[in-house]
Amino acid sequence: MTALAELAGQALKRIRLQQAHVELSTALQQSMLPTLPEHLPGLEIAARYQPSRDGLDIGGDWYDAFSLPDGAVALEIGDAQGHDVDAAVFMGQVRSSMRAIAADEPDPGTVLTRTNELLVAMDAPRFASCTMLHLDPHDGQVIGTSAGHVPLLHARDDGSHTIRTLPAGPVLGIVPGTKYPEETFTLEEGTALVMVTDGVVEGPGLPLDAGLERAGALAGRALQDGLGVEATADRVLDAVAETDHLDDVAVLVIRRA
Repeated sequence: MTALAELAGQALKRIRLQQAHVELSTALQQSMLPTLPEHLPGLEIAARYQPSRDGLDIGGDWYDAFSLPDGAVALEIGDAQGHDVDAAVFMGQVRSSMRAIAADEPDPGTVLTRTNELLVAMDAPRFASCTMLHLDPHDGQVIGTSAGHVPLLHARDDGSHTIRTLPAGPVLGIVPGTKYPEETFTLEEGTALVMVTDGVVEGPGLPLDAGLERAGALAGRALQDGLGVEATADRVLDAVAETDHLDDVAVLVIRRA
């Protein structure tokens, strides 16, 4: 009985230590992810984050949305290398840097160029992919660029969707002197952009193109069914179980009302 009591005590100690690790990682991840603006005139927005199914409840995927001085809205989604505490810290540095740069130079290409220069100068030990958009809610004009990130999904309320591949440069933090080209297009009223990280649309048994088609179809059907952006984000996130990807994932849905 003494031996059993000692074993039980050791097991309980390990359980409590693991619970403390989980609580700490969850608190760190929540502090790194932003709170979306409560009201963006003319736009509806929703985001989801789901941690990796392997290891701590933490990772390097992120999303962000914030108002710019020129009245437009900046939208970001990205994936920092790794899914551990260091990845989360690096993700927070990248996201904070992009916000600070966008306050003075809101063009997405400039923001990614300046962020890349900063990470290269810091000799950052990791890299990050990212897509950034500059959206004018009044006329729906979108300016976008990408740093090695997966394409956008453009879903419509008739159930259709398209995959939009933005002009892109390499991931952030690797190649000095990189310029990120931009593309301009229009987000029509009633349609939505779906921004995802690779864990949503790619896995060991799922090619990227097939995953994008599936996620786009789910988003299009959600809009056709009259569902809002919150339910649309949930439907896209539900597809993660089929990717078999052991990575954290993020989804950002923006609909022009």
